[in-house]
Order: sequence, then structure tokens, then C-alpha cells
Amino acid sequence: MNWLLVVAGAMVGAPLRFLTDRYVQCRHDTVFPWGTFTVNVAGSLILGLVTGAVAVGAASSHAQLLLGTGLCGALTTYSTFSYETLRLAADGARGWAAANAVLSVLATLAAAFAGVAAARALWG
Repeated sequence: MNWLLVVAGAMVGAPLRFLTDRYVQCRHDTVFPWGTFTVNVAGSLILGLVTGAVAVGAASSHAQLLLGTGLCGALTTYSTFSYETLRLAADGARGWAAANAVLSVLATLAAAFAGVAAARALWG
């Protein structure tokens, strides 16, 4: 049963990641990977909310598997973040590469913390 929850979440997360990335990126005329940045921050926020909800007993471990592991696991992408950062540096856009690395780490951590805090405020 658990693996079916993960698969179901991933079936939504993967196409959502692709569509969100394309939608966001085509609206920005810059080399900065705004699409990947957006899905990673959004996924971190969702994961923080789900984790916080589970921690205070407002959601089940099944919700964690479906939304946290499945949806967020497929929605977010560390490998693409890494590749895009390396590509920016290799293409001579070292400032953009550094900005992507620093902003992505800070923003995703902040989003996860904000999600946990919001869950505790709502259900704790």
C-alpha cells in the first residue's frame, strides 16, 4: 500500500514539475533557472507543511508518503538544480551560478521552515 501512495503522488508531481518549470521559465528572459527555483521552493514549502502536520498529529503517515515522498519527491529536483548551476558556470555566467546556489539553498530552507511553522500555527 505504501508504495502505491508514493507512486500516486509522483504521478502528479512529475508532470506538475515539468509544466511549472516550462511555464515559469518561458516568462523570464534570463539565464537564471527560475522554473527549477520555483518548483524547489514550492516543494519545500509543501513538504514543510506536510511534515509539520504529521508532527502535530493533523495528518497521517499516509499523507506523508503521498504528498511528502511522492508529490514533493517528484516535484522538486536537486539533480536539475546541480546541473543548471554547473551549466551556468561552464557558460561563463559564474555570478548567476553562485546566485542560483546561494538563493536556492536559502529559499528552500526558508520555505521548509515556514511550512513547518505554518502547520504548527494552523494545527498545533
